[in-house]
Amino acid sequence: MKIGIIGTGSMGSILIEAFIEANAVTPSQLIITNRTPKKALFFKENFPEIKVVETAYEVAAKANLIFLCVKPLQFHPLLKDLRSILTDDKIVISITSPISIEQLQSIVPCKVARVIPSITNRALTGTSLVSYGTTCTTIDKEKINNLMKHISTPVTIDENITRVASDIASCGPAFFSFLVQSFIDAAVRQTEITEDEATQLASEMVIGLGKLLEKRIFTLPTLQERVSVPGGVTGEGIKVLREEVGDMFDLLFQQTHAKYFEDLEKVKNDFE
Repeated sequence: MKIGIIGTGSMGSILIEAFIEANAVTPSQLIITNRTPKKALFFKENFPEIKVVETAYEVAAKANLIFLCVKPLQFHPLLKDLRSILTDDKIVISITSPISIEQLQSIVPCKVARVIPSITNRALTGTSLVSYGTTCTTIDKEKINNLMKHISTPVTIDENITRVASDIASCGPAFFSFLVQSFIDAAVRQTEITEDEATQLASEMVIGLGKLLEKRIFTLPTLQERVSVPGGVTGEGIKVLREEVGDMFDLLFQQTHAKYFEDLEKVKNDFE
């Protein structure tokens, strides 16, 4: 099986590196391209067997599974250029949320799917969000699911929760990274701890928290109950969080959805 990657930016690069590290594919199975050739050729330095081609058309011609790792507004012209080569035995996979399965199916004759990865997939962990086109067979779904299992836990989602699921699984690492950094910065401002010391302690804390949840030793609520004893220091800290967090996350989801709907309108005009 040949895997095509069109676009070797942030997420395209993560898929390439994660697939190889996880032994999901061999470098020789990958066919990649990028509008800036230098970015694609970079992978040849570490993985000489990767096939780097000049055009997206060449990727589509040679690959069985074709990941489109480009910006939403680049999809329509790209798919128009490729559709003559996209025979019904191929599967085009979008990694972006504003492009619906229905829109993909409206313009190409091949099978389509959507796989929204997360930066956590680079560590061969976290989830990937998967949706399938109506013409995908059970075998097609198994093929995609088995590929993504090497680097993530694939979760099949309905179209109506695409944005919020992506906010949690894909954007979430950046959101919580920001909160942890703010936590570290405040510790440095308010006490004599150094930034390096606070960063090390906070990083190890996040890793340990993840392992507790992974091993199902605690749930999020039971972990809070165990650490926050009545009259203790943790309880005082939780009290501040309850008072200050307020509707912050409600506003976050409102803002991400507003941008999502704005992108949907721009994409819709292209496809219409």
